[in-house]
Amino acid sequence: MKGKPSVFVNVDPKPKLLELLAPAGTPEALDAAIAEGADAVYLGLKAFNARMRSANFAYSQFEGALRTLHRSGRRVYVTVNTVFEQREADRVYQLLKYLAATGPDGIIVQDFGILMMAKEFKQLKIHASTQMNIASARGVNALSKCGVSRVVLARELSLDEIKNIRQKTNMELEVFVHGALCASASGLCLFSSYLGGKSANRGLCTQACRRLYNANEGFAVNEAGLELTSPVKSGYYFNPCDLSLINRIPELAEAGVQACKIEGRMKSAEYVGTVVSAYRTVIDSLGGGDNERRQALENAQRILRNDFARPKTEYFFNMAPDTVFRSEQDGGTGISLGTIIKVKSSLTTGTGRQGLIQDERFKPDCANGSIKLSAGDSLRFHKADDSRRLAHKLSLAESSGSSGYFVSIPEGFEVGDSVYLIQTKAMTKRYPPVIPKDLSPFKRQPGRDRAPKPAQPAGADVKPSVKQTLPFKEGIFVQVASIEDLYVVQSQRPAGVILPLNRKNVRSLLDEKALPFKSGEIILTLDPWFGEEDEEFLSELPELLKEQGYWSYIINNPGHFSLLRDKDRSEKNQTVKKEKKPSTLLIAGPWLYTFNAWAASFVASQGTSAFVTPLENNRQNLEKTIPGFLRRQVFVTLFSWPPLFRIKTNNNLYGFKHFFDSRDESFSIINGDGSTVVIPDTPFCITDKKPFLMEAGFRRFILDFSGGTFNGSFSLKKKLYKEVMKAAEEGSVLSGISRFNWKNGFYYDLKDTQ
Repeated sequence: MKGKPSVFVNVDPKPKLLELLAPAGTPEALDAAIAEGADAVYLGLKAFNARMRSANFAYSQFEGALRTLHRSGRRVYVTVNTVFEQREADRVYQLLKYLAATGPDGIIVQDFGILMMAKEFKQLKIHASTQMNIASARGVNALSKCGVSRVVLARELSLDEIKNIRQKTNMELEVFVHGALCASASGLCLFSSYLGGKSANRGLCTQACRRLYNANEGFAVNEAGLELTSPVKSGYYFNPCDLSLINRIPELAEAGVQACKIEGRMKSAEYVGTVVSAYRTVIDSLGGGDNERRQALENAQRILRNDFARPKTEYFFNMAPDTVFRSEQDGGTGISLGTIIKVKSSLTTGTGRQGLIQDERFKPDCANGSIKLSAGDSLRFHKADDSRRLAHKLSLAESSGSSGYFVSIPEGFEVGDSVYLIQTKAMTKRYPPVIPKDLSPFKRQPGRDRAPKPAQPAGADVKPSVKQTLPFKEGIFVQVASIEDLYVVQSQRPAGVILPLNRKNVRSLLDEKALPFKSGEIILTLDPWFGEEDEEFLSELPELLKEQGYWSYIINNPGHFSLLRDKDRSEKNQTVKKEKKPSTLLIAGPWLYTFNAWAASFVASQGTSAFVTPLENNRQNLEKTIPGFLRRQVFVTLFSWPPLFRIKTNNNLYGFKHFFDSRDESFSIINGDGSTVVIPDTPFCITDKKPFLMEAGFRRFILDFSGGTFNGSFSLKKKLYKEVMKAAEEGSVLSGISRFNWKNGFYYDLKDTQ
């Protein structure tokens, strides 16, 4: 049965197709995926995909592969899953028009602007990327109404949560089952971008979470009873294990998932072939008896021992912190072979420098299976201080006793550096090529069309009245984490305040005790993570809060649109007249990534009246995105401790609160409600840019103190508040701050513009 393009699984109430979807970062990986039995592959072209550092495909290669795969009944999905800036709009449109003409089976998107633009091409089937952060049935159904045909669910879901979503939607669901994990919740990472503009949302993640960090792990007490900071310890604290749900495939099939997805567009062809072979074995056994399934699973597990990747976890299918993060395991992949214990030069053999490595698995009787090295195998060398990593194909591998090998080593690596086995020569296979040798028939290229202007939402004026859509004063809005912080803010009153709608704050909001701000002056902001449990908490709140006068919200997830908008619609449909209440005001938050006019148009079409510009944005792109007459409807953040990434957990994962990197940049860990959030100790600040922004027509600004006081873990200090508020009012600069991407924008490789 191996190698069939599809397989039917016998589950109630009807047999369902379970698609095995494999990564194809290179033509060689494509060959391996297809030869080992993938039903479909996903791949990227030369721009606008979330793995810009992989080889990707030339247009002729893509079209050749597409023709071959369609003739054999396989499917091809193209990743267009990054956000784009306004200046790139024409290139995005040209790519979409090209894809509409060539006919892949779907495109995978993150940017709402691409979703909006793609509506012009009815033949394009749209799949929502995991970067859209969809973790609820409400989020899935919201996208279904917008023309999306499949959703790749967030990775941070349990089997029960997936089943619950399946029961509430008819949308096709796709689930990651194997490969690398991010420390951060899907689509909510700014870490790499903050450190140098190479944004995960742009396909240029530098995997900063996998680096070596230093931390003071708690405190020590001396004989006099004084608390002393413990010695600095180093670790790969945020480096997650790899996902492996090979044991859960039958349950996912029974849950009604349409596609099982393997991560790995940066991985070798050997890796892709190995993993596809294992999952193909299990999927093909699902229609058989218990013995057949059991044998298939054992065979698959044996195959996966050769994937040479990180240790495995079932993540939220069997969530335990020690099964996900291992601080002793460095950020790369491969089987650890210990460290170099001796270095020598070899002039006689011509192999250059040699290093001696020792490992118990070199012994023939090793309980975990013996390993033999030979010339042609590939090792990864890793500097002890995490300053360099390098893959190296061995030109020499000679046994030195029962547990050691002398191997060729690259320049710059010395005693104490770590060594990992990433591929053996014996693993290398030659697969039949998918792409035809003769590519001369495939001559299409994206054209030079100009992108049309985004459509105005139905019923919207060309120049909507600001007074009508935004009843708030112009000026500075202050965002805090807790009710207690409102009393600090009242000492120098802003135009309005922004408060998280969480379990702690909602009790005070529903209490009729007086607060230092009127309800109409308070905007409630919703967390970007929106799971099934969050809907249960939030579903009845909008009506209750409106009774208390709270009707303004900043929303940060597609599921939030209908959560709030449906209530207003139900009111309009009632025949019995009630006391008139203000309409719910929706503001698109920074996590909806409105980096272009098409994304802004999309969120407006969903009922929003304004938006908060993303924290990664820069002035040039902001001004290009928003025409002058609409700039009063934009909130620009002037000060913030940006949440760099958030780990979904209810546990305190770490025994320390601060850590720093090799450049002495320091960060703090904030344990919140259901998340562990990492923020920089250096805040983002552009208070001195406010006069220029006002000259350009922007009138509403945010000072966000909620990062440093996340979930009320500590209170806002009045001195800090007054200092920042004064700088914002005067347009002056503060010391000890970061500009984030405001000055230089996203990292932009010139070759990506070709």
